[in-house]
Order: sequence, then structure tokens, then C-alpha cells
Amino acid sequence: MFDVLVYLYETYWRPDACPDHAQLTRKLSAVGFESDEIQEALSWLDGLAGAASSYQGQQSVHSVRVHTPDELEHLGEPSIGFISFLESAGVLPPPMREMVIDRAMAIPGAPLDLEDLKIIVLMVFWSLGEEPDALILDELFVAPEDRLIH
Repeated sequence: MFDVLVYLYETYWRPDACPDHAQLTRKLSAVGFESDEIQEALSWLDGLAGAASSYQGQQSVHSVRVHTPDELEHLGEPSIGFISFLESAGVLPPPMREMVIDRAMAIPGAPLDLEDLKIIVLMVFWSLGEEPDALILDELFVAPEDRLIH
């Protein structure tokens, strides 16, 4: 599923540029994605679209997020730490954080892989039509061992 999401991000740049589900399914099949993987991704994207439509950036920046035991188990420490890092860096406001957590909780399996969470964060930015700054893109895409220290 995550390969489909990355393909959509790289191909369409904005969610409103995507064709309808039927046409998109045909295009993704033609590219080589499996039918079940496509359907899983499209279903997940429908949930993301619902969350994006109710997005409100008016939540207080001073709010504190307390994770439920289910969230702690499902997300895992690395993912929760990464979400906290993005918040403290000022790039993930509380409403976007909630979208990330909601979409991460929709992924089966626990704990969630940190690389999968990074794709979820990227897709939340994408769904809102926002481009993360270059440093965040670097954090989302470049493996730590591949970074050059200047």
C-alpha cells in the first residue's frame, strides 16, 4: 500500500489532480500495482480525504497530546518520538498531528514502522495541499546513514 501512496505523491503532487477511483485503479494496475494493494491504498486515501475535509488549524499550539494505551502500542516509541520531534520543530501543528495519528491508527499491524509513519506524514501534507520545507523532506526521505555531515 505504501508504494502506491508514494507513487501517487510523486505523480500527482496534489490530491485534486488525481483521477476518479475507477480511472486511477486502471492507471495503477497498468503501472504494475496489485489489485488488493490498490484498493487498500484508495480506501486509506478516502479516510485521509475525510480527515482533510474536517481539518481546522485553530487548535491551540499549547495543547498537550496524551496518547491512549492503544495508540502507544500501535504507534510504538519511534513513531511517537518522530511525531513529537515534528511538533517541537514547529512543522506539525496539533490538527495535522491528529490527522497523522488517525491515519496511522488505520494501518493494520503494530507497532507501526517508522518509515511507514514518514509516508503518512508526507501524505497528510499532500492532502492539505501543503509542501513540507526542504529540511522536513530530507528527514522524511533520506535514511540517516545516507546523510552527509558538513
